[in-house]
Amino acid sequence: MGDLAPILIYPATMEFDLAFSTSTLVAFTMGLFSSMHCIGMCGSIIGTLTLSLNPEIRNQKSRLFPFVFNYNIGRITSYTIAGALAGVIETLITMPMGEISGHRLLQLLSAAVMTGAGLYIAGWFPHFAYIEKLGLRFWKKIEPFGRKLIPVKNLSQAYLFGMVWGWLPCGLVYSALALAATAGSISQSALTMLFFGLGTLPAVMGVGIMTGILTRLSRMQRFKQAIGLFMIVLALLAALPWLNPMAITTHTALH
Repeated sequence: MGDLAPILIYPATMEFDLAFSTSTLVAFTMGLFSSMHCIGMCGSIIGTLTLSLNPEIRNQKSRLFPFVFNYNIGRITSYTIAGALAGVIETLITMPMGEISGHRLLQLLSAAVMTGAGLYIAGWFPHFAYIEKLGLRFWKKIEPFGRKLIPVKNLSQAYLFGMVWGWLPCGLVYSALALAATAGSISQSALTMLFFGLGTLPAVMGVGIMTGILTRLSRMQRFKQAIGLFMIVLALLAALPWLNPMAITTHTALH
């Protein structure tokens, strides 16, 4: 495999599950914990949307819940579409390099992005926020469509607004997309982002219904640092899967 071999190949006597770093469990856990960092921004979006609803709806949690749910299902739909696009990019990159070498390179890049996200959440690398500029141009094109849906009057509008919201530039979503880009197929990449989105659902749904406790928790520095360290551990396991015996499938050398 040429000069890339030293950095792309795993230890010679071990073979690893290529999809380990993008298992749905890892993606879900990543979404579950990283979303707690975004409660401030997501809370303000949900708050704005809630205020745009008819007072009879927003003052009754039983009637408010379906709207908040549809916002989030729309958001997760967009994440899933973005995951499929990441899978297409993965295919285009790995085809000329070969499956093993291409996947390994993407795995290392994914680990680097996840590490940056972990450091950012912990408050140790604020410049990671600049990665959000990557999607700013696209966001400027679709944001007006979301604006036309406010005030939200029905569940269909809530879902469509959620789809627009899903493309809001977010460094943590981009780190999940980097993970999805190592999934091995377009369908698995989409599934990875689906489970990442489902992982974000409890926190973002919760802030739409009960803001107080979750908002206070998201502001605790030690809590943020714990989440950041967790993300870094995931990145380490993605970059160096031989550190985790769960990733080992056989003891046959790769060729």
